[in-house]
Amino acid sequence: MSSRAPESVPAGIARLGFADPRRANALLDDPAVAELAGDPARIETGGLSQSLARTADPDAALLGLVRFMEAVAVDRARRAEVVRVVGSDPVARHRLLAVLGASTALADHLVAHPEQWTAATQAAPVPAAERVRRLVGQVAEPGELTGADALRVGYREQLIGIAALDLTADDPLEVLPSTAEALADLAAAALEAALHLARQEVGPDAARTRLAVVAMGKTGGRELNYISDVDVIFAAEPADGVPEEEAVAVATDLATRLMRLCSASTGAGSLWQVDPALRPEGKNGPLVRTVASHLAYYERWAKTWEFQALLKARPVAGDVEVGAAYCDAVQPMVWQASTREHFVDDVQAMRRRVEEHIPKAEADRQIKLGAGGLRDVEFSVQLLQLVHGRADESLRTATTLEGLAALSAGGYVGREDAAVLENAYRYLRALEHRIQLYRLRRTHLMPTGEDDLRRLGRSMGHRSAPGETVMEQWRARRREVRRLHERIFYRPLLSAVARLSDQDVRLTPEAARERFSALGFRDPANALRHLEALTGGVSRRSAIQRQLLPVMLGWFADEADPDAGLLAFRRISEELGSTHWYLRLLRDEGSAAERLAHTLARSRYAASLLEQAPECVQFLGDSSGLTPRSRDDVLRRMRSAAGRKDDAESAVLAARVIRRSELFRIAVADLAGTLGPLDLGAAMTDLTSALLELTLEMCLREVVGEGEPLTRLLVVGMGRLGGREQGYGSDADVLFVHDPLPGADEVAAQAQAMEVVRRLVTLLGRPGPDPVLDVDAGLRPEGKQGPLVRSLASYREYYARWSLVWEAQALLRATPVAGDPDLAQRFVDLVAPIRWPEGGLDAGQVREIRTLKARMESERLPRGADRKTHFKLGHGGLSDVEWVVQLVQLRHAHAHPGLRTPSTLAALEAAAELGLVDADHASALAGAWRLASAMRNAGVLFRGKGVDSVPTYDRDADGVARILGMESGTAQDLAERYRRVARRARAAFEAEFYDA
Repeated sequence: MSSRAPESVPAGIARLGFADPRRANALLDDPAVAELAGDPARIETGGLSQSLARTADPDAALLGLVRFMEAVAVDRARRAEVVRVVGSDPVARHRLLAVLGASTALADHLVAHPEQWTAATQAAPVPAAERVRRLVGQVAEPGELTGADALRVGYREQLIGIAALDLTADDPLEVLPSTAEALADLAAAALEAALHLARQEVGPDAARTRLAVVAMGKTGGRELNYISDVDVIFAAEPADGVPEEEAVAVATDLATRLMRLCSASTGAGSLWQVDPALRPEGKNGPLVRTVASHLAYYERWAKTWEFQALLKARPVAGDVEVGAAYCDAVQPMVWQASTREHFVDDVQAMRRRVEEHIPKAEADRQIKLGAGGLRDVEFSVQLLQLVHGRADESLRTATTLEGLAALSAGGYVGREDAAVLENAYRYLRALEHRIQLYRLRRTHLMPTGEDDLRRLGRSMGHRSAPGETVMEQWRARRREVRRLHERIFYRPLLSAVARLSDQDVRLTPEAARERFSALGFRDPANALRHLEALTGGVSRRSAIQRQLLPVMLGWFADEADPDAGLLAFRRISEELGSTHWYLRLLRDEGSAAERLAHTLARSRYAASLLEQAPECVQFLGDSSGLTPRSRDDVLRRMRSAAGRKDDAESAVLAARVIRRSELFRIAVADLAGTLGPLDLGAAMTDLTSALLELTLEMCLREVVGEGEPLTRLLVVGMGRLGGREQGYGSDADVLFVHDPLPGADEVAAQAQAMEVVRRLVTLLGRPGPDPVLDVDAGLRPEGKQGPLVRSLASYREYYARWSLVWEAQALLRATPVAGDPDLAQRFVDLVAPIRWPEGGLDAGQVREIRTLKARMESERLPRGADRKTHFKLGHGGLSDVEWVVQLVQLRHAHAHPGLRTPSTLAALEAAAELGLVDADHASALAGAWRLASAMRNAGVLFRGKGVDSVPTYDRDADGVARILGMESGTAQDLAERYRRVARRARAAFEAEFYDA
């Protein structure tokens, strides 16, 4: 008769995790477990109930316990022992119930073989050799069972012990490696036992061969699942005096029988499929080969994936010497596999193919093969091992987690990334184990049923909303794994390292000296000192540098000045090497390392900027890092930086720090070929005008102080600044304009404006964190003899009474760049009729312009300069193109609005469309303007200082040519190219400018 309260007890049971409290209540009253149930008053704290509550499925555990106790009841002594142990030993009880609640397959086995209950209650770690001894002993003396059945029963007995320890661990992730090792060792023991049975079946002929079973995949890596195909390769050698062909035939018979003994389903169930498909030629190749035959195949025919598979090869059964000989023969080939052509591409392509072949219905449930699954971790680790393991023997391990730890220790993977991958891998593998353990079925899919998810979540330690929690955590880890896989697995550095020779990848001092000379370093001894400084020692920083530098040296050598590139890299690395992100960025982020190497060896200008602001290396790893900022964005950043300073000088310096960073961004984008001449000019102009705007604001605030401003101020860009055509070496040609506020004294307003402008010119002309911006107001009325700043009324009066035709020509490119917007519009309206004069120019004015141009050519060309190669003043240079355009604008812009633009090329294109310039002449002039601008900018980039003519030294010419995307050549080659373009432009200039 039940002594339990009919209503209160089910509620208490429900709180312990039972899905069906009433059924559980009834089962607890079952005579089979009555002696174990304990005091009904202690249902929520009693031993059995509490142990059931700790299981993955308390309902299944209780039902399994009832069935087990019924099965054990046939033997009174055994039943009494079970009651005593399970009733009094909480550890033993927990282990038994954990197995019953997590695996219906093992519960069924215990019901069928109740004598094996101590495999759970007395579970303990078992050495690999002991597993073999036990299992071989059981198949050698099977009793009433057949050998095949004894193999299965003995295997399940050990499997129960492994599961009991796994399921009762405090942290399922912590015990994962030992569980996987135990499962792999048990599989190896089963293979040995099956081989023992196969030899018995074959009889005396079995002694004529020496067969070794080599485990591959997870068995080889000692990271096996509860149920999985066991991948193997069979290698055999003849016994003494036996012909090879006969020995291989006997070995094939043994291997075939071994596979059947493991794979077949018998009355005692089944183990798993033995899969030999990884052997040479796959399913079409012979099942067994000699070691020499294997070696011959791998040397001649093997594909990339076969070497990746051999990474985990391990002899596990059969002849120990033959297995060791096989592994000794193939392992050197494994660690040379990355030198194969397209190795990295092949591995990456194979991973993509695996994903492509996942059925669509399974893609979102795959724990193993899908995006963010186990294969992402395994492929990432294996690829890094195979690429870097050639030179670093510490990476040569067959186990994923050991490999990941070694990669982290060696600096090949960031510590944080490795920790995330390790945790995710353990979690995914634990999920896989729990799912497979339930019915001992080979599956890698997340369940969808509510009960299955609840059981899975509880088995992972989740008690609150276990189904929802386990799905949420699984998805989170999938995202983490996929993110890191894509960053690590597709790392460009891998392909570059794989292409290096053994000598280069190890980079010993002797090899380095030879390589420096071969790569074209001018000073190999000095380069070696830089290399030793960067890679010496045992620090993590040195380890990562040892990965990077063998590849980066080749990238340095692709440029004209590898010595300068390596020196700059050393300086930047010494400045940033201790930061947590610098080397990780170069190792992990896209093409950052390659871009950095090319930038430093290609451009002293960019290298100098980076040495002063090494934190700008971060731009190289940012997808938007090479996109120049807009004027508004730059100005916002400058204002933010300046706002934290107390005085104008400090504020402007802070803004110039921003300018330095943006100059580097623009330079790298230019070197990468993503900016054309017009894009570069626009970016440089926006940067200059933002700095002028900020500086004007700061100087006005400083001068006005606590008082009130007396006037509005405007900075008008002239020349290349006004035309949005600035280059790296351009000055800032400007006009300063002011307009007194209503009621202000004009003299005081002029004085205030003058003080602000002088302060602006002074602050921007001082040495600072960025290249000095030379503000030149030489195009103002009366030139250097006139006041630095004038009022708008003064400009109006001057232009009405005194302006010359050259001043109208200069105003063609006048564009407000900083200051008061209303004043800017009024200035533009003021100069419009001057620069686009109604009716154009009369004959005398045209003659005056032509005379002025001729005089400029004869007087302003620097002494000793070559008229044929000077970028600005030479024949066919920038001046020729600009004067043709400006003459057309002065003559016709009043009638053709399309000509009213400060841009040289835009105006030239409009003139050609209007028929005012011959189309062929316009093409020649535009080509010369682009080439001269590009060469002048490239010269500054390469040399780090202004360049006016085609370089006369071969190294400088080579550097300029490479920046322009030309084939490297001598100064003579570059000069000839420029002269050819300039000659055509000069002919076009003479025809158009002089109406020839």
